[in-house]
Amino acid sequence: MAIKSIEMNWLQRIGLESLWMTARLFAMTPYWFKYYIVENLLFFLLYHCLRYRRKVVMTNLRNSFPEKSETERAAICRNFYRTLSEIIVDTVNMARMSPEKARSVIQVDRLEEHIEAVHGRDWIALMAHFGCWEYGSYWGLYERSQMLVAVYHPLHSKVVEAFYRRLRNYENSMTVAMHESLRFYLRHREKGIDGKSLVMGLIADQNPPQRPDSHWFRFLNQDTIFFDGGERLAMRCHLPVYFVRMERLQRGRYRMSFERIYDGVEEVAPNEITGRYVRKLEQMIREHPELWMWSHRRWKAKRLHDC
Repeated sequence: MAIKSIEMNWLQRIGLESLWMTARLFAMTPYWFKYYIVENLLFFLLYHCLRYRRKVVMTNLRNSFPEKSETERAAICRNFYRTLSEIIVDTVNMARMSPEKARSVIQVDRLEEHIEAVHGRDWIALMAHFGCWEYGSYWGLYERSQMLVAVYHPLHSKVVEAFYRRLRNYENSMTVAMHESLRFYLRHREKGIDGKSLVMGLIADQNPPQRPDSHWFRFLNQDTIFFDGGERLAMRCHLPVYFVRMERLQRGRYRMSFERIYDGVEEVAPNEITGRYVRKLEQMIREHPELWMWSHRRWKAKRLHDC
């Protein structure tokens, strides 16, 4: 299926091709160079020199883990910047990833069991900014009868957005902007894409715009709102929903597993599906807090309590 291209001027196109060529050349370098030299250099720059969003990270950690000591939170902060540096390397490395290599960087736990559960039907994968979430785009390499549709929030920079779309538009995967995702699915759900059933991959832990009817969840000791597009789509189209768990094995290597949180037919209360996602996500973060994206200004929206 043809993907609508991003309109760019000649200068932006030169910037895109230069960025893509640089990423491709970097991906060709040895593992030790990428994950021991470049990663450590990125960590030194982000953590020690630029101190990239250090105040945001420490504020989020203090509010999320008041029971931890300042020393414990400082250790999580430092390890987070290690993770962030590694994720940058992971992501750029995707610019030159063969199917065989892709299957080596992301394993799927209980693969046969999950394929049996979802084969021949559409479903929703709810992900988070946890570890190298971009590796989720490789699901279609394991189940070739399915197309992974990565739903994303458009970026301000056309060059960077086009770069990420190239990374994500891999074999058996494609990208759709968040504001177009519902219409896209309703338009293609009967025939799929190229005869393949659809897997709608949504990252639901971003900071959504606050609405008058926004539902607040207690998440990491704070009142928090979440994107509920996954729940709305699941309820409207009777789609099963799976929470995507990411487990870091070593530098540049992850194991992905799927936990069903909605079967597509169960009668549930409003916000229950999203609530199940929230509880799974918090559990995963508490187990490995250094792997979540603490540099996001996640809690900009504040709940107005009645006096």
